[in-house]
Amino acid sequence: MERESMEEGLLTGRFGPPSSNGAGGDSPTDNLNMAPSAAADSSLTPVLVFSTFVAVCGSFCYGCSIGYTSPAEKGIMEDLGLSVSAYSFFGSIMTMGGMVGTILSGKMADLFGRKRTMWFSDVFCTAGWLSIAFAKNALWLDVGRLLIGVGVAVICYVVPVYIAEITPKTHRGSFASANQLMTSSGFVLIFFTGTIIPWRTLAVIGAIFCVVQIVGLFFIPESPRWLAKSGREKEFEASLKRLRGKDSDISEEASDIRVYMETLEQQTEASFLELFQRRYANALIIGVGLMLLQQLGGNSGMAYYTGSIFEKAGISGNLGLQVLAIVQIPVSTLSLFLMDRSGRRPLLLVSASGMCFSCFLQGLAFCFEELPNLKAVTPSLVLTGAMIGSSTYTIGLGVIPWIIMSEIFPINVKAQAGSLVTLVNWFTAWLVTYSFNFMMEWSSAGTFFFFSGIAGLTVVFAAMLVPETKGRTLEEIQASIAHFL
Repeated sequence: MERESMEEGLLTGRFGPPSSNGAGGDSPTDNLNMAPSAAADSSLTPVLVFSTFVAVCGSFCYGCSIGYTSPAEKGIMEDLGLSVSAYSFFGSIMTMGGMVGTILSGKMADLFGRKRTMWFSDVFCTAGWLSIAFAKNALWLDVGRLLIGVGVAVICYVVPVYIAEITPKTHRGSFASANQLMTSSGFVLIFFTGTIIPWRTLAVIGAIFCVVQIVGLFFIPESPRWLAKSGREKEFEASLKRLRGKDSDISEEASDIRVYMETLEQQTEASFLELFQRRYANALIIGVGLMLLQQLGGNSGMAYYTGSIFEKAGISGNLGLQVLAIVQIPVSTLSLFLMDRSGRRPLLLVSASGMCFSCFLQGLAFCFEELPNLKAVTPSLVLTGAMIGSSTYTIGLGVIPWIIMSEIFPINVKAQAGSLVTLVNWFTAWLVTYSFNFMMEWSSAGTFFFFSGIAGLTVVFAAMLVPETKGRTLEEIQASIAHFL
C-alpha cells in the first residue's frame, strides 16, 4: 500500500525518544519525537463521524458482495441452469477481479486522492451489481461479479486508509472496527433479505449503498494528509479544520503533518526486490503469514456457500442464514469497543482459537451424520459451530490482519509490501472459494477438519510471532519487529 497513506496514528502525533530500528532505516523521522497533541486526539466532530460513515458505505457494499452468493445460489442455478462448477466459478471470480483492483488501488489513491478513488470503486461495483441483476446467462453473471471484485478490492484498500488519515490517534482502532461493522451489516442484510426476495432484486439492493456513497462523497472533505502530500496547502488546512471543528486549534497537528511530509519526501522508496532484504524479513513473514492464514482458514468459502452447508447438514437454508445473521451486528459492535481496549494480539488469539473449535465442531458433526445413533445431533452442532465461527472471525481475524499490516512495515517499503500482502490475500481467497464446493463433495468432515487445523496453526503463529501494536507508535512497532525473531 502507499507509504504515505498507511501512517495512521503516526501522522496525528509526535513521538518519544528515537530508536534505531534497523528496519526502516534511518533517522529522518527522529525530528518528530515530541509529545502527542491532546487536542487532535480528542477531536470527535459531526463531520468526522459523517465522513467515516460515507467511507464505510463502501465496506457495506463489500459485505453485500461476500454474502450474496449464499442466499442467491439456489435461485441462480435453477433460473440459469448453472452446474456446481459454473456456480463455483461465478462465486470465486470476484477474487480474480480483486487481484486486479489490488494492483490499481494504491497508485490510484496516491495520484487521484481518496475520494476520487472511492468514487471509482463505486462505479465498478454499481456496474457489476446491475450486470448481475439483468443477467441473461452465465457470462453476464461472471462479468458483473468480476467488476464487483475490482471495485471492492479498491474499497478494501482506500476506505481503511481514508479513515486512518482523518481519525485522531486515540480512536484509530475503534474507527477501523467501524469498517468491519459495516461489512458485517452488508453481509447480514443480504443474508436476511436473500431468503425472501429474488436474486435479481437482491443484486439491486447491493447497488444501493454504492449510490449512497457516490452522493455522500460530495459532502465530505478529502484526506488532509493526501492534500498536504500533494502540496495543496489551503485545502489541507480547510480539510483539517472541518474534521476537527471550527473552534479547534489545528496549528500543532498541521505542523506535525507538514514536518512529516517534508521528512517523507527525503525518504528513498525501495524497489520491489529490496523488500526481500533480511532487514524486512520479520515484518514480511508476519504480514504475509497473517493474510495466508486468514484465508486458508476457510471463512470466505464458508461465507460464500453457507446455505449449501446448512442444507447438507439437514438445516433449512433460510432459517440457518437468518440465525447466523442475527449474531453478526452485536458481535461487530463488540469488536468496535474492544479493539482499543484489549489490544490486537489477545483478540487475534481468541478469534483463531474460536475458529479452530468451530471448524472442529462442524467436522465432528458431519462425522456423526454417518452414525445412525448420532445423526440427529448433526444439524444443531453445525449451526452452533457456524455461529461460533462467524462471531469469533468477526471479532479478530476479519479485521486485525489488515490493521497490523498497516502498522508493521517501514515507510520506504510500505507501497511494495502492502501490494504484495494484499495480492496474497486475494489470490488465496480465490483458491479457497473456488475449491470449497469440490472439497465439500470430497468430504464435508474432512473439509472442516482441514480448516480447523489451519486455525490451530494461526493460534501458534500469533502467539509466537505477532507483536502487540495497540498504543504504540509505528517506529516502536517496527523496532520491536526488527529484533523479534
